[in-house]
Amino acid sequence: MSDSLDRLYQAVLAARDLDPEASRTARLLRQGPAKMAKKLAEEAIEVAIDAVNAKPDAVIRESADLFYNLAVLWAGAGVRPEDVWREMDRREHLLGIAEKLPKDFGKVAALRPARPPVVALNGGRRREPG
Repeated sequence: MSDSLDRLYQAVLAARDLDPEASRTARLLRQGPAKMAKKLAEEAIEVAIDAVNAKPDAVIRESADLFYNLAVLWAGAGVRPEDVWREMDRREHLLGIAEKLPKDFGKVAALRPARPPVVALNGGRRREPG
């Protein structure tokens, strides 16, 4: 997936200098962060509504729109996909890939280096190495 998002991001960067009359991406980037954030939020809401309404095909379509608007927002904010992947790797080492960090955890985690990855020992119970 990250390869697809990386390619999307590169295409968004390439469209930055296109004519905003011909390119939706160029137009969004020129409209600024508030417009980009609004479009991203709209797509996220559409994904959520379609999921609640059990419409998987719509969730797929709206998710693609969500990723597009996220890539536009990243480009506008000067955030690169590799920055996000690095943060995801950091979080995976802290809590595992399928967990979201608690809101207050960021303050604690910023003060200490990332822990080594957790390994399974003693019959599958999770323990840190060392």
